[in-house]
Amino acid sequence: MRQLALAILVSAVTATVYGPIALLWWRRARVRSRTLRLVAAVELEPYHAALLRNEATEAAAAELVLAGHLRIDDEGAAFLTGQGRDPARAPAHPLPAALLEAVRRHDPEPVSIGWIAWCDDDYHQRLDEYRSAREALLPRLPRMPDGRGNTFLTCFACIGIALVMLFWLLAAALLLTGRPQGLREWVLTVVAALGLAALLLAEKAGRVVRRRTECGDPLGDLVRSEPHPAFAALDEERRMLVLGSIGDRHTWRGVDTVVHEESDEACGEDDDEDDEWLDDKVWWEDAYEYRACDVDEADPEKRPSSG
Repeated sequence: MRQLALAILVSAVTATVYGPIALLWWRRARVRSRTLRLVAAVELEPYHAALLRNEATEAAAAELVLAGHLRIDDEGAAFLTGQGRDPARAPAHPLPAALLEAVRRHDPEPVSIGWIAWCDDDYHQRLDEYRSAREALLPRLPRMPDGRGNTFLTCFACIGIALVMLFWLLAAALLLTGRPQGLREWVLTVVAALGLAALLLAEKAGRVVRRRTECGDPLGDLVRSEPHPAFAALDEERRMLVLGSIGDRHTWRGVDTVVHEESDEACGEDDDEDDEWLDDKVWWEDAYEYRACDVDEADPEKRPSSG
């Protein structure tokens, strides 16, 4: 009788524990399948993919260099070519067109692409407009259920785990102290023992379900799958020039002049210290002359003789 009760109770508790795990597997498998279908149907424009990678400005600069609109020197300064100054010639895509307009606003002064990317408000506005227009075309991916964001479910799960552990200890004690007799009781004992073993593996089963149904970041993988065609078409030398101009946020006036605010401040401090030292020196020299004059006028006899 004890073996029958234990087999029934252990089987019921095991089904209660593994039921939510099976439901979680079913829900996560559906979400994963739907997410992969939605991402597979996405057709990303090369500039949109570059924008999602934060490489839209690099791609636009690469296209302008390939088309002959820009020339970038070794210092990272960008110059308009004759073709770039022609208002009738402009790229068809809005992002390289916006970058070309930004460079034209600074012509004939050279400007670094990095300075435009950080400080040019008109370019930022064009970039945000393109981003808003393209984001509306992306599908809304479903959220993968994990039950970790619900406080009520978390507390309920903690209480359930404590109760299951208590039940497992009691059932194991009853199972070990029992003495099955006959084939029927031995079968029931084995069923109860298998149920208790399955309860021990419930946490591992939940981790396996989450790992096998995890879809990762399929949209991010699609975005990072290949670089922009214009940037990939550049040779190594021009690619390094574009990246150097992107990384330089200070060279925006002059061909070979790099403006560093810290250096200017340091130079200004050194000049101030030199000026103070010169003022002190002049003051001491003047004071010495004035003191010598006062001594001579007060006591002419104490002047040192020249002979």
